[in-house]
Amino acid sequence: MSTRRATIADVAREAGVSPSTASVVFSGKTPVSEATHRRVLDAAKSLGYTGPDPRAASLRRGRSGIVAVVFEEHLGRAFQDPVKILMMDGLTDSVAGMGAGLLMLRDQDPESNAPSLTTAPVDAAVLVGCSGMLRESLDVVRARGIPVVVIEGDAGSEVPRIGLDNREAQRQMASHVRGLGHDRVALVTLPVRTGWERGWIDDESRVSVDVTRDRLLGARDVFPDAPAFAAAGSFIDEGLAAGRVLFADPAERPTAVLAQSDLLAAGVIRAAEEAGLRVPEDVSVTGFDGIVVDGLAPYELTTMWQPSTDKGRAAGEAIVAMLQGGEAASIAFTCTFREGNTTAPPA
Repeated sequence: MSTRRATIADVAREAGVSPSTASVVFSGKTPVSEATHRRVLDAAKSLGYTGPDPRAASLRRGRSGIVAVVFEEHLGRAFQDPVKILMMDGLTDSVAGMGAGLLMLRDQDPESNAPSLTTAPVDAAVLVGCSGMLRESLDVVRARGIPVVVIEGDAGSEVPRIGLDNREAQRQMASHVRGLGHDRVALVTLPVRTGWERGWIDDESRVSVDVTRDRLLGARDVFPDAPAFAAAGSFIDEGLAAGRVLFADPAERPTAVLAQSDLLAAGVIRAAEEAGLRVPEDVSVTGFDGIVVDGLAPYELTTMWQPSTDKGRAAGEAIVAMLQGGEAASIAFTCTFREGNTTAPPA
């Protein structure tokens, strides 16, 4: 039995039309009569023809139609983060207009045979600045000579950057907490570098993740001496583990905790409840991101809302511009303060 894939010429012959007419039915670029349209589709169905071979179209264009999005953590964990999901939604919307799709890659996965930033057939790459391996990934992309955009990371003036006012936003949140009267404050941060396992930050000069460093600097502008505990990722269980450390000693407990993500803040609240503390009467907790955290009710986090979808959309628009031969400018987005019911003056 033949396994030859049906072609557009086969469909045209079966439908009794020219190959060019059959082709425009699938491309949709030129209107045809309803009867011709139906004849071609019926012929295609009978022959098992589902449309032009995307591999051939890629060869004609000289492109794969794939944009890589590079994360550091396991991809399953990345999709547990609502911020990344919203960002991917915006990015997908932007590149879909040019017929491109997204391929999720890890910065480095030496134990896997999966496609990598070095081997995957991609036209462009988006690097996410929460990675401690941003600069290594950037070197790979530059060696391949493909367009690249960085989201919340510093890759130099020649690489378009989709930024966020992380330092100013965290400074604003710290000022809010200071204004309530708190001075015994602790910080719960995102990871400080690749391979980080949760623990106290004892040398802030070694913080290599741009987002973590910028938000830490914002808190330091208001609370220069606040102890900082870095989580291993932006997850509720990591915030819970950090909170258990912060609340372990009643004599040293902070009256306020500034967390660098809403998921971390939710975990800190759970740890406070475990320790018999009331939020916000005994301890105030703030987040960062402005996402919906399932199961957090009756709490509404005091947080900094960031435009996650817009960030992804802007990155996609920059990629499209560069693939079309144009230039892409860096864009800086601003966070918005949102006061919830998790902060109050100290008891």
